[in-house]
Amino acid sequence: SVVSVRAPAPRKRVLTAEVLDEMRQHAKNSNEPGAQLEYAKALIEAAVTFGNEDPDLKRQKRNKEALFMEGLKIIKRLATTGMGMGKPAYPEAQFFLANCYGNGSLGLQIDHDKAFNLYIQASKQNHPAATYRTAVCHELGAGTKRDHGRAVQFYRKAASLGDTAAMYKLGMIILKGLLSQQSSPREAITWLKRAAANADEDNPHALHELGLCFEKAGIPSVIPDEAYARELFTQAAGFGYAPSQYKLGHCYEYGLLTCPVDPRRSIAWYTRAAEQGDAESELGLSGWYLTGSEGVLKQSDTEAYLWARKAADKGLSRAEYAVGYYSEVGIGVKQDLEEARRWYLRSAAQGNNRAKKRLTDMKKLGAMRRVRHERGRQQGQGPEDENCKVM
Repeated sequence: SVVSVRAPAPRKRVLTAEVLDEMRQHAKNSNEPGAQLEYAKALIEAAVTFGNEDPDLKRQKRNKEALFMEGLKIIKRLATTGMGMGKPAYPEAQFFLANCYGNGSLGLQIDHDKAFNLYIQASKQNHPAATYRTAVCHELGAGTKRDHGRAVQFYRKAASLGDTAAMYKLGMIILKGLLSQQSSPREAITWLKRAAANADEDNPHALHELGLCFEKAGIPSVIPDEAYARELFTQAAGFGYAPSQYKLGHCYEYGLLTCPVDPRRSIAWYTRAAEQGDAESELGLSGWYLTGSEGVLKQSDTEAYLWARKAADKGLSRAEYAVGYYSEVGIGVKQDLEEARRWYLRSAAQGNNRAKKRLTDMKKLGAMRRVRHERGRQQGQGPEDENCKVM
């Protein structure tokens, strides 16, 4: 059956002076730390967006700094003493402040030690995302020593608390036997399915990985199901996940995974992924422009070259080969054998056998030309004679 997914979160209302004042009054009259934190975040947002029209730059700066410092003060208080009165620190504030120390936002100096300590304090109160970040810190050695065993322990805790990213990560660790763990496809699929059931635009990865698992045989305890794989890729693609969009473009181009051959759909999915800079999809569009599709896409050698070049500039080996071929033959670009050779060399350096063969063929062709040139010279023919012309 198709994995069900959550509805998107409601859109946040636009912050205005009136909205900020409402939040101030609510925070003042509320004992809820969540209201305090949302007000603090709004103050920081206001420090960026409010008062830009004030002609007095010194006053503008002073007002912005006051808003910012008030917001940061509230967040730090919530992260250390919470609401007071013997109540614990607020884990959501700890998580927010830890992220700021981790990436240097809010003008804070990057401090992985402080970030880790805040994450682990929030994790003690079973904050799912903070528990996931604690695991990441242990895996990478950020703010604490690297410890794969502890990392897996916290990934498991975060996944059990319902953190989608942790479910996905744990599934991949167990599927591939990473971080010194024994591979267990059956357990891995269970975690990936749980992550997929909670997929959204920020967490589409489990849908795609599940699709890869069910796409073909080879994974123990997994029975291949092409139709199910197609549905998973379609859901991930709908969330904007470029690898899944490429996958569908490829399937509709060649009629794979129960997809009919459908140039229009193939081109549409390739285009959506290419708009995100996906190199494989850029090369896919190059192929479509090379041939064209009647009633769907007009053939264009120039577009074929340009799309392949975009992918090649990202280091995609097959695209480097394609640009080499286009340059050698003169498709969409002026024929240039030396330029072709450079692209073939780049592709061959990544192990592309077709590029290696073209280089060998070009070398043989060059040797043949040199022999013909030498014979012509010995027979008194000049470089412009018909038998001595270079391609």
